[in-house]
Amino acid sequence: MINFEEELKKFHKSLEIEETQDAIYGHDLTDMAEILVDIAKEGKEAQNPNPRGSRR
Repeated sequence: MINFEEELKKFHKSLEIEETQDAIYGHDLTDMAEILVDIAKEGKEAQNPNPRGSRR
Protein backbone atom coordinates (compact mmCIF):
# COMPACT_ATOMS: atom_id res chain seq x y z
CA MET A 1 0.00 0.00 0.00
CA ILE A 2 1.14 3.58 -0.72
CA ASN A 3 1.94 5.70 2.30
CA PHE A 4 0.91 9.17 1.12
CA GLU A 5 2.51 10.97 4.05
CA GLU A 6 5.92 9.47 3.21
CA GLU A 7 5.49 10.23 -0.49
CA LEU A 8 4.63 13.85 0.27
CA LYS A 9 7.80 14.19 2.34
CA LYS A 10 9.83 13.04 -0.70
CA PHE A 11 8.16 15.52 -3.06
CA HIS A 12 10.31 18.26 -4.64
CA LYS A 13 9.08 20.86 -7.10
CA SER A 14 10.45 20.70 -10.59
CA LEU A 15 12.71 23.61 -11.45
CA GLU A 16 11.06 23.86 -14.84
CA ILE A 17 7.72 24.64 -13.20
CA GLU A 18 9.19 27.47 -11.12
CA GLU A 19 10.94 28.90 -14.19
CA THR A 20 7.68 28.76 -16.12
CA GLN A 21 5.79 30.50 -13.32
CA ASP A 22 8.38 33.28 -13.22
CA ALA A 23 8.16 33.72 -16.98
CA ILE A 24 4.36 33.85 -16.95
CA TYR A 25 3.97 36.15 -13.97
CA GLY A 26 6.83 38.36 -15.15
CA HIS A 27 4.96 39.43 -18.29
CA ASP A 28 2.21 41.98 -18.48
CA LEU A 29 -0.47 39.98 -20.25
CA THR A 30 -3.66 41.52 -21.56
CA ASP A 31 -6.73 39.55 -20.61
CA MET A 32 -9.91 39.19 -22.67
CA ALA A 33 -11.81 41.78 -20.62
CA GLU A 34 -9.22 44.45 -21.45
CA ILE A 35 -9.34 43.52 -25.13
CA LEU A 36 -13.15 43.77 -25.21
CA VAL A 37 -13.07 47.16 -23.47
CA ASP A 38 -10.57 48.44 -26.06
CA ILE A 39 -12.73 47.14 -28.93
CA ALA A 40 -15.80 48.84 -27.45
CA LYS A 41 -13.93 52.15 -27.10
CA GLU A 42 -12.73 51.95 -30.70
CA GLY A 43 -16.29 51.27 -31.87
CA LYS A 44 -17.65 54.28 -29.99
CA GLU A 45 -14.90 56.51 -31.39
CA ALA A 46 -15.68 55.34 -34.92
CA GLN A 47 -19.37 56.19 -34.45
CA ASN A 48 -18.67 59.57 -32.84
CA PRO A 49 -15.40 60.90 -34.29
CA ASN A 50 -15.83 64.33 -32.67
CA PRO A 51 -16.49 63.62 -28.96
CA ARG A 52 -16.73 67.32 -27.93
CA GLY A 53 -19.92 67.76 -29.89
CA SER A 54 -18.84 70.73 -32.02
CA ARG A 55 -20.41 70.58 -35.46
CA ARG A 56 -19.20 72.13 -38.64
